[in-house]
This record gives sequence, C-alpha cells and structure tokens, in this order.
Amino acid sequence: MAEKKWTVLDLLNLDLSGHDAINLRCVAGRRGLSRELTVPEINRPGLGLSGFYEAFAFNRVQLFGRGEVAYLNKLSQEGRTDTIRQLFSYQIPCCIFSSGREPTAEFIEIAEEVSCAVLTTVLESSEFMARLTRVFSNIFAPHKTLHGVLVEVYGVGIMLGGHSGVGKSETALELIERGHRLVADDIVEIRCVNGNTILGRGANSLISHHMEIRGLGIINISQLYGIGAIREQKEIQLVVELEEWDPNKVYDRLGTASREMDMLGVKIPSIEIPVKPGRNLPIIIEAAAMNERLKKMGYNSARDFNQNILKWIETGDAQAAYYGTEDSY
Repeated sequence: MAEKKWTVLDLLNLDLSGHDAINLRCVAGRRGLSRELTVPEINRPGLGLSGFYEAFAFNRVQLFGRGEVAYLNKLSQEGRTDTIRQLFSYQIPCCIFSSGREPTAEFIEIAEEVSCAVLTTVLESSEFMARLTRVFSNIFAPHKTLHGVLVEVYGVGIMLGGHSGVGKSETALELIERGHRLVADDIVEIRCVNGNTILGRGANSLISHHMEIRGLGIINISQLYGIGAIREQKEIQLVVELEEWDPNKVYDRLGTASREMDMLGVKIPSIEIPVKPGRNLPIIIEAAAMNERLKKMGYNSARDFNQNILKWIETGDAQAAYYGTEDSY
C-alpha cells in the first residue's frame, strides 16, 4: 500500500478539538493547497525577510509571528516587495500567520501569483507551534497495520494476538462485559510517536468499534454497552499472544523469562497464554494487566518470589525441611 501524501489541504481539513485544535483558515493562495508537506517541522522566516537566505529551510511550514508581521508592515510602508518575492521564489509548502494577524496586501498579491497557500490562526505563536508539532508527530509517525484486538484493561493497553479463530474477539467481548474498553477489533493501526511510544487505534474509524463474533455476526460495542465501553486510541503496553494448548510445549510457569515483541523499533512486553477448555482467559488477562502495572511501579512478583526462595535456601531451613522429614508409608 502506498504511503498517504499529506498536503496543506489535509492540514486545513484536520478535525481537531479542544487543546489539539489548530484553528486554521485560508485567506489566500487556494491553488497552493495541493502542495505536499514533506518535513514535519516549522520555520520562522525572520532572517529570510531581512535578506539572509543561506541555509533557508524553505521546505518547512513558514510561521509568521508578531515580529515577522511587524517587519512585513515596515516593508509595505517602504514599498519594498523584492524581499517578499525572493521568499516566494522558493517552493515553500505554505505560510501561516499566528495571533489572528493578517498578511499585507502585497504579501497576498505575490502569494496568489505563485499559488502558495496563506493561512491564519488565532493561536499565539508558541501555542500554535506546540500543537502543530503534536499534529506532525502523529501524521508523520512510522505506522503499520496488525491483525488483532486492542483493549484497555485497568488502564493498560493490551494487544491480543494469535491466529484466526483462537478466540481473540470472544475474549475481548468478555473483558468488555467485565467493564473494560475496546479500542479496535481485527485490524489495528499502530504508530510510533516520539520514538518510544506505540499508539494503537482502529484502521477505519467508522467500523473500529464493531466486532465479529462467529455464530452471532457483527455487533456494535458502543451501542450495546455504551460509549464508556470504547476509546479512540490507546498506548500499547502489553502484547498477549493466544495460542492453542500444546501438550509437548514447555510454558513459562514462574514468569521470570522476559519476552518482548518489536513494534516499529519499540520493545513491548509480551506473554503467551495457552488456550484450552476450562481456562478463564479474561481473568488471566486482568491479572496480567495488574501485574504489568506493578512492574511499571518497580515491583516484580516473579523476581521477588525467586529472591525469597534463594534466601530460604541460604538460611538452611530448606535442607532441614528436606533431610529432617522421615518418610512414612
């Protein structure tokens, strides 16, 4: 599948709310909305406006704050447009004016000539840069899709994996029944944010909160269990691989073996849970979630158990218990 190309129009049409909203409005150069965004960074063109264009980062979004707008007004009053024309001689993606400020008439005229989009936002420069950086870190983050079910259990994002038919959706449904939340079923899109965080969500927001249960069909979790039973995205903190019970395989019984799964270069803790009749998978997964939270807080049950056994052996009580007991038949 080809990578999606992000354009200025995509940035303008982003449906964000609250502290993520960037509140962009196009005021000129609409023909330039199709220009592609290739670098997830922002540049303040103050030096360029003063005539210094060496090492000019023209391939970034150009942000005009109070200082740049004041200088543009000075250029307009002096009738100097050569500096602005030199700025637009570069193939810049777009220009954004912060703090609700508007570009000068000369700036708009030249932007229209070269078909470069000019946008405005009511946000202050520092706040806008922080929000746009978050947007860029999300849309330009490495990503791929995985087959599985993503749920939130006791605040821990758990990716349920395993081959088709092993019972991932049924296990997730029981977890939802027990008060936990569904993020995505079947196809999960993961993104690596900030180089060390894996966020998961449904690959298609329209169907991500639907589940396919064999023998029952497609069900809508948000309609059946309420809006509190779902969430849009969640950090993946634990991978649970469900597999058919293999009597010839030796499974980890102490929990001392550390397993990890590589997701886009990030190591995620992973455990294997064998599936067979009589095993209560939802309760086991709940215990795994709580145990993972304990590990994050610095307590490792398996390690603590192992250390206590070693201390017991060192005291000699173990030898006394072994050799001091007479066999009786």
